[in-house]
Amino acid sequence: MVTREAMMKRLLLAGVVAAFGWTAAAQAADKLTLQLKWVTQAQFAGYYVAQAKGFYDKAGLDVTIRPGGPDINPSQVIAGGGADVIIDWMPSALAAREKGVPLVNIAQVFNHSGLELTCRKDSGVATPADFKGHTLGVWFSGNEYPFLSWMSKLGLPTDGSPSGVKVLKQGFNVDPLLQKQAACISTMTYNEYWQLIEAGMRPDQLVVFKYEDQGVATLEDGLYTSEAKLKDAAGVDKLARFVKASMQGWQYAIDHQDEAVKIVLDNDTTGAQKAGHQTGMMAEIAKLITGGGKGLGYLDEAAYARTVDVLLAGKSDPVITRKPEGAWTHIVWDKASGG
Repeated sequence: MVTREAMMKRLLLAGVVAAFGWTAAAQAADKLTLQLKWVTQAQFAGYYVAQAKGFYDKAGLDVTIRPGGPDINPSQVIAGGGADVIIDWMPSALAAREKGVPLVNIAQVFNHSGLELTCRKDSGVATPADFKGHTLGVWFSGNEYPFLSWMSKLGLPTDGSPSGVKVLKQGFNVDPLLQKQAACISTMTYNEYWQLIEAGMRPDQLVVFKYEDQGVATLEDGLYTSEAKLKDAAGVDKLARFVKASMQGWQYAIDHQDEAVKIVLDNDTTGAQKAGHQTGMMAEIAKLITGGGKGLGYLDEAAYARTVDVLLAGKSDPVITRKPEGAWTHIVWDKASGG
């Protein structure tokens, strides 16, 4: 027979267990998966730093960072439910949105474009007017859109005809320029340009056309989620905590670049990345992140509008056919910044 005293002890114990169980549940970290646009490198240092320095933990998040690669399309990953947030270039994200993937920009990390077309001086290309009749290396998988818009602006067909240019589907390397398979190739200020230098080419052997200087720059690495994850307060709160912690990671990476490079290398499971190259990359990446006037991660509406205008400029084959609606929001950034 259970006495009244024993029953009271059982009830008290059950209450304690329930209380501790509720507390543990309330404090359990929210899981979030981030899909990178490319492989582990300093281009994504801020996220690895946020993870390594415990910024995500303090925000109550359990973040999984998934590296990308040549066969990984971030838009397809999130459409298939494989990620909560992706990093993508805005041209690719807007093109995917028009095709039915409901992507929304929740933060814009890179405020400047690192994309450029780098040419051999001995090819005879000195100005964009000299592109005609030449072979140009271009990345695809969504990275081709700014190039196609630029060629349309120049009035150069990309079908290989004598009045236009021949497009070489460039691998993610600089071999076509080194082997003279193309007059120009796509490079980033923080990566492939320096691969050419490391391969033995001198700056005076190269002619560089930065997309920003040509007036055709579009926004690159931004954070995107799906519309569904923004439909309730809990989803917005989780994303805001992620953005806030990520921007803390980026600020730390910019302020402590050597440590950030070490953290990136620690996360490179392939062993392919080298300290020297990543150190240079980190320095160049820092130049692309200026905060958009209000703080890290803020999407400047004028920069967004310029990107849309560039993408709509193609007369024969525009990247997008109409101005997007609902393709970005400040709701997450405002909450992350305490606004």
